Amino acid sequence: MTSLHDVLAKSPARPGEPGESLTEHLTKTLEAASLLRQRVGRIAALPDGVRELFWDAVALAAFLHDAGKVADGFQRVVTGQARGWGERHEVVSLGFLPALVPDPELRAWAAVGVATHHRPLTSPDGRSLEFLYGSAGLAELRDRLGPVDPGLAGRLLEWLATTATAAGLAVQPPDGPVDVLAEAHALLGELLDTWTYKVTPDRGLAAVLVQGAVTLADHLSSAHGAFHTRQPLDAGFRPRLEKAWAETGRQPRPHQRRAAETDGHLIVRAPTGSGKTEAGLLWAAAQVEAIAAAAGGAPRVFYTLPYLASINAMALRLGKLLGDEDAIGVAHSRAASYYLGVAITAEDDEETRVEAARKAVARAKATRLFRETVRVGTPYQLLRGALAGPTHSGILIDAANSVFLLDELHAYDPKRLGFILAATRFWKDLGGRIGVLSATLPQALLHLIEETLGETVHRVDGHGQGLPARHRLRLRDRHLTHPASVAEIHQHLAAGRSVLVVANNVADAQHLYDQLAPLALQAHGPEAALLLHSRFRRRDRSRIEEKIHDRFGTRPGDPAARRPGLLVATQVVEVSLDVDFDVLHTSAAPLEALLQRFGRVNRIAARPPADVVVHAPAYAPRRGGGAEEYADGVYPREPVEAGWAILTRHDGAVVDEEQANHWLDEVYASAWGERWRADVRYHQNQFTEAFLTFTYPFHDRDQLAESFDQLFDGTEAVLRTDLEDYTAALDQAPGAAGRLLAEDYLIPLPWWAPTRYDKELGVRVVDADYDQERGLLAIHRGPAAQAYAPGEVI
Repeated sequence: MTSLHDVLAKSPARPGEPGESLTEHLTKTLEAASLLRQRVGRIAALPDGVRELFWDAVALAAFLHDAGKVADGFQRVVTGQARGWGERHEVVSLGFLPALVPDPELRAWAAVGVATHHRPLTSPDGRSLEFLYGSAGLAELRDRLGPVDPGLAGRLLEWLATTATAAGLAVQPPDGPVDVLAEAHALLGELLDTWTYKVTPDRGLAAVLVQGAVTLADHLSSAHGAFHTRQPLDAGFRPRLEKAWAETGRQPRPHQRRAAETDGHLIVRAPTGSGKTEAGLLWAAAQVEAIAAAAGGAPRVFYTLPYLASINAMALRLGKLLGDEDAIGVAHSRAASYYLGVAITAEDDEETRVEAARKAVARAKATRLFRETVRVGTPYQLLRGALAGPTHSGILIDAANSVFLLDELHAYDPKRLGFILAATRFWKDLGGRIGVLSATLPQALLHLIEETLGETVHRVDGHGQGLPARHRLRLRDRHLTHPASVAEIHQHLAAGRSVLVVANNVADAQHLYDQLAPLALQAHGPEAALLLHSRFRRRDRSRIEEKIHDRFGTRPGDPAARRPGLLVATQVVEVSLDVDFDVLHTSAAPLEALLQRFGRVNRIAARPPADVVVHAPAYAPRRGGGAEEYADGVYPREPVEAGWAILTRHDGAVVDEEQANHWLDEVYASAWGERWRADVRYHQNQFTEAFLTFTYPFHDRDQLAESFDQLFDGTEAVLRTDLEDYTAALDQAPGAAGRLLAEDYLIPLPWWAPTRYDKELGVRVVDADYDQERGLLAIHRGPAAQAYAPGEVI
């Protein structure tokens, strides 16, 4: 007679080690579901009748989700007696529910979690349970899923009843022998009858949240992981922060106090350097307490930013503010690289790097299982929850009853912004609180946020505090690459100033660097000239950013340490680096982008207003892009021209961010602004209807994942000439750790860039010219090469 202890849920991790028993795995998954309930709390958005039984259904589903692994076919595979079974254990698991759960409504919702924790329930493709078993009669189901040892199934059923009763679940002891496969066939039929057809949005949402909770509990128990159960941004955060400020002679500013005392959604507009991040965190701590009081649990705090580099910098900053860097999770597609980067130095040997890579991979996996209660990332990682299904629905349950801080919303184009606004409404409906932070935010966007949330949104303005002006505007009607512009920048360098030059595209940046670097190097020594754009290998960009920080980093306590030199950059400098220059020369761009560039000059107002020189752009159609014209091949003409017209009225004037907000309002009040608003609303409504209504909650959406990747992340490739080094890095450590080390050789590219996929290495390869100082130079397309030309982007 087979003992329950010998029935396995997981194969041995390594030869000679024991596998994980089924009873052990089910117990751990039930414990994980209990932890999740403690962390998320009561979800008010659930419909009446479901809200009251939701967590009981999740617990039962988590406990029973893998009971079907008792089937002979699965046990033969997990014990190494067969190579494959080809059937779905979750269907067998359904057969244990009817004998244990007498309440039909509770049983139906628990069945949802059991059936959907691996595969789509419905959908016409070959992956769904409907496709696999929907037309099967009981005899066929027995033939395919059986045999199931009735004695072993009976002993498992008794153990399930005893253990569930001890855990306080609403079960009954089995009344005699149970035909597990007959019960499974009947219950699967009921599920398909219920969920194959359109349901109301609130029931669809409840179904997806059940699925998310069960899959998350399963993944957590399988990974032998644990949630953080304490939120460091709690009632103690404000007194701790104010005490630290008092020790250095600082006091909270008025907008920080108002934010800390706000109950509900918030928009903070405050100048750069005024402490708007701290204002947002003080608000978040208050919302954590309010949500916990209303719903229980430990609300999560999500801090979102548009760019990876700024996310990484914010994660470090928050770790220092909270006094615990391990409390901060980094949630973006390069999270493991971030964890590796903060763990190693250039002097570390290969053994140290390999061990650090293993730990970085493990930490990134833990974050993907939602370990930390404070996470910094792109909104994209949260938006993926809209794909639902077994892979992504855990994101939705983790977002319930949470606090969201959205920084730099102005950086997104109308399509992405529309998607993000749709998600904010969804997060609000799930019990969340929304906070928006920005130095500059047009009234048009403020109104869209308020319209989206449909509730009171408190506005806190940090302007008008008497902070010194930092910038004096200068305009030039010649292009940034014009010889006279280059000569003017030469004069600044010869005078011993630190000069930031920002071009709109890589070609212009490389051209200007070639023109300006020799003088900077001759006058100010090695590393006095640097170039930064998005088309560098990861290892080279990291090295360049370290040099930029060392030479031009903001040093509020040591202004004498500032050094002359040159940085030529593209848009990547707008939010990714904490730097401070004497003077800026930039191509014209939309006002939001220009204001971000201005912020990199005289950053802490330690000097009189510094010159920010804006040059007229070149307007031309994009190659292959129709007749529409773009500034330097990047920005649509209308908003750039509208901004330029405003700037011409203020040439030579001292400007500040409060004044700039009025400029933005003027741009968005134009005909272009009306079209912008309509475009945002269109994409917002489109995303809501397509992804956030869940009227068919179990249709497979995985095929849309690549579209999300293309929209938010682009792709990466390794140079053909780097393939040997890339392969050597892969071989330094097995699996994900080796791949992480090899990522040093990857170059970001748009999805449409000409690359080929190397199946053996699992990476895209680009045939291109490259220089570690200047970055990607030309991409070869078969017999012809595409070199950069000024005004073009790739």
